[in-house]
Parts: sequence; structure tokens; C-alpha cells
Amino acid sequence: MNMNYGPAKRTVIVREYLLDVGKIQVYEDFMVSIFDEGATLTLERAYQLIGISEIHFRDKNFGIISLRKHAIAIDPLVYTYLRELPNLKAFAIVSSKEVDMHNFAIEKMFYKNSMKFFIDYKNACAWVRRRVSVKAG
Repeated sequence: MNMNYGPAKRTVIVREYLLDVGKIQVYEDFMVSIFDEGATLTLERAYQLIGISEIHFRDKNFGIISLRKHAIAIDPLVYTYLRELPNLKAFAIVSSKEVDMHNFAIEKMFYKNSMKFFIDYKNACAWVRRRVSVKAG
């Protein structure tokens, strides 16, 4: 499978944060996490993500795209904290690796909120934008 990592149309990066295990790119209404090969996403690192989200999205809805270019490990407790963020409206995982497709089912059980798996980055961006822009009824 061929994965498209190119930027989506009209997507302007607002800020990039370099962490010890990868980087977080912040856009207008979502952020993208790209972790290094073999990285482990722990609760401590999830707090870094939450901190970044509070800087940029304190009073507005947003989404997260996990761009899985490399094999990473995730502490499932991370999802119990992320799902408590009231303005996090979409969580997308982008990968063409079969292991990530299998892990997604497990991750979704822990997250319990709006979460979707994509092979194409542009499709993930479009879905996240749609979820973020939906007005509360």
C-alpha cells in the first residue's frame, strides 16, 4: 500500500514542537503527532500533548491525527485521559501497517470517543475537520 504523507490542501502549520520521542505539528483546528521509531507514548508524554492542546485549543474544538510512520507503543491509559478533553472531537490514526490496523480495534476500546483509522493522510484531515466543525446541538 502506498501512503500519502503530503500536506492536505490549504493546511498551514501554526507551530511545531519537538519532543524527546518525536514531534507535534499544530494546525488551525487539529494537531498531528509523529513519533520516532520504537517510541513509547506514556502518560507523561500524553500530558505534553494535553499541554500543547491547552495552549492552542483552549476555547475551541480540535482533533488529533496520529501519523504512524514508525512502530510505536502506547500505554492504553493515555486514552482514558485524552477522552476527558471536552473539546477533543476527533482522533484519527493514519497508517498502512497491518499491525496498526489490528491495534486500532484495541485502542478504540480504550478511547471510546470519535476515532477512525485511515490509510490516506488527506482523508484523515478531511474527516477531522468535519468532526471539529460540527456545532453542538
